[in-house]
This record gives sequence, structure tokens and C-alpha cells, in this order.
Amino acid sequence: MRAVRCHELSGPKGLRVDELPEVTPGPGEIAVDVKAAGVNFPDVLITQGKYQFKPEPPFIPGGEVAGTVRGVGAGVTGFAVGDRVAATMLHGAFAEQVVVPEASAAKLPESVSFEIGASLLLTYATTMHALVDRARLQPGESLLVLGAAGGVGTAAVEIGKCLGARVIAAASSPEKLAHCVAHGADAAIDYTREDLKERAKVLSGGGVNVIYDPVGGDLSEAALRAIAWEGRHLVVGFASGIIPKIPANLLLLKGCQAVGVFWGSFAMREPQRNRAHAERVLGWLAEGKVRPHIDAIYPFEQAGEALARIERRDVKGKLVLIP
Repeated sequence: MRAVRCHELSGPKGLRVDELPEVTPGPGEIAVDVKAAGVNFPDVLITQGKYQFKPEPPFIPGGEVAGTVRGVGAGVTGFAVGDRVAATMLHGAFAEQVVVPEASAAKLPESVSFEIGASLLLTYATTMHALVDRARLQPGESLLVLGAAGGVGTAAVEIGKCLGARVIAAASSPEKLAHCVAHGADAAIDYTREDLKERAKVLSGGGVNVIYDPVGGDLSEAALRAIAWEGRHLVVGFASGIIPKIPANLLLLKGCQAVGVFWGSFAMREPQRNRAHAERVLGWLAEGKVRPHIDAIYPFEQAGEALARIERRDVKGKLVLIP
């Protein structure tokens, strides 16, 4: 089989397509013929050696796939050869074949394309864990989404609406904000032209209940200064490349929380809850309540370009690789 492998921790430059042996599922595992693989910001970090998990090169990046089951291991009861599935993993998705634990996969409805299936689970599962488990977002609360036009940002806008929140999308251009509004945002802030703190306070009616922050950098503190009493600031990631130093006095004065969101560890520790989140998202997808947006589709040979676009934050929604 063919796979995109990272041979050195230099980011997109270190990728090349290799020939590898076919995979065989072990007990409790399924093997999948990959039809599409989603591309996400952690894929950039892992190829730079900057992610929380640091596999040794050469390794296969990628955290989510969609395809058909080619084989099942001993003890697998929920899947059969030929089933359409979507699945998540820490890395290994950029390949023609993958092996995943049964608990890491979900059946993909016939009405959902493989490209959409590969665009769904990681970003939406991360966001479900963030908003449901960590923030305990309630109907009627306000949700400020930073980097709202990206993969996890778009997911946060849509899931926030599904959970009954008033969603305020913050992004860096009118085009990106139009994308957010099209996906359900109630209000929008262009933080290159507007004061993020002041506009967020106005649009939320005095203070934001929950902040979804996959960006970091200077935006984190500006957003935190707009938080409501007993608000929750979700630390999802650092797409800006800068890990912020949040003033602890703001947490005291606002009576608020800075809450870490580490989906990868959650998925390993609580696979059944993670799978339940995925199934809930697939239900919303069938109802038309979530609509993953695919910005572009690339062949394996252009995986480096896809990661470079993610690194430049030049994407609305998701990028997808196909074998």
C-alpha cells in the first residue's frame, strides 16, 4: 500500500509517499481501505515535533479517515467487511489502509460521502468534548469562537448552535466571517479591524459565557477580558504559534475558569463517550444541522501543500487527502 510518511521533523517539507506492507487487524481492531483522510492543524505540529504525542520518524501523519472495512480482528462484533466507516486516530491516517480499534470507528451513512466523513470526526469530536464535557455549554449562553472559519472553528459555530447557544464568530477577514455566518453564527467580529474585547462584550450583552480558543497568542487575553462572571475559557490549541501567558488575576476578578481541552487523551481514556459524541454528530449531520465545509481535496502527492495551507491559516473549513 502507499502512505504519506514524515521522514524528518521539518513540517511539510519532510513528507514523501512510500510503499509499505498491507495492514492486518489484530484482536478488537478493524482494517479500513481509506477513501479519504482529513487534514488538521495537529498534523502540522506532529510533523514538526511540536505536538503532545511525538512519534519517531518515519511515521504516517493524519488523524481521521473514511473508507470501507477490509477486515476485522478477533472479537469485533460491530463491523463487517464492506461497511462504510469513519474513524479517528492519533496518527497514521494518510495511507491507503489503516488499522484502528473498533471503539475508534463509527458507521458512515450511505448518504454521506467519504470526503465529508473524513472531515467530520476529529474537528467535531474535539468540539463536542470541549463544549459538552469541559464547558458544559447551556442553551441561551453566549459562545465566542476564535479562528471561527477554520476546521475546529466551523465545528464550534455549528455545534454551538445545535446546543442552543448564541454564537459570536471571530475571524480575520470579511470572507471568513461570511463563511461563519453561512454556517450559523449569530454575530461576527473581524479582529483585524475591530476591538475584540469591546465588540465581544457588546454582542454578548456584557460578557461572554464560553470562549472557544484554538488560536492562542494575543487574542487569548483580549477574549478573556470580555468573559462573563463564571465564564469558561477553553484552551483548545495555538494555531497562532504563540502559547499565551494568561494573567491569573483575570481569573480571580472574573470568577472564571481556564479549561484545558485535550481531545486525544480523552479519546484514549474514554473511547465509549467519544464514540457517543461522534454518533450524536452523525445524527445532526443526517438532520442537516451540521454541514462540514471542504475547502479543497488533494492527492497524497500534494500532502505537503495541504499542510502548508493549514500552517498559513489559509483554509475555510477542511482540507482532505485522497489516495
